[in-house]
Amino acid sequence: MSDLPRYEYVKLADAIAADIESGKLAQGAALPGERAMTELHGVSIGTVRRAIVELRNRGLVATLPAKGTYVIGAPDPDD
Repeated sequence: MSDLPRYEYVKLADAIAADIESGKLAQGAALPGERAMTELHGVSIGTVRRAIVELRNRGLVATLPAKGTYVIGAPDPDD
């Protein structure tokens, strides 16, 4: 699968999901802010926002308006 082309936001979401799965980002941990993530990962803010939506759709994070985005689960090993 790694040889297939993927959108940048999916690559970013996959990288963050891997950090969650490995325990680097534990349940309840806050993700860096959007602007910090643009610098950390070298992507646009639009890419960061789409990656966060993707992670929410996967059930891995929840966003609280004006508070931030937090880890709420780990990836399903069957996916």
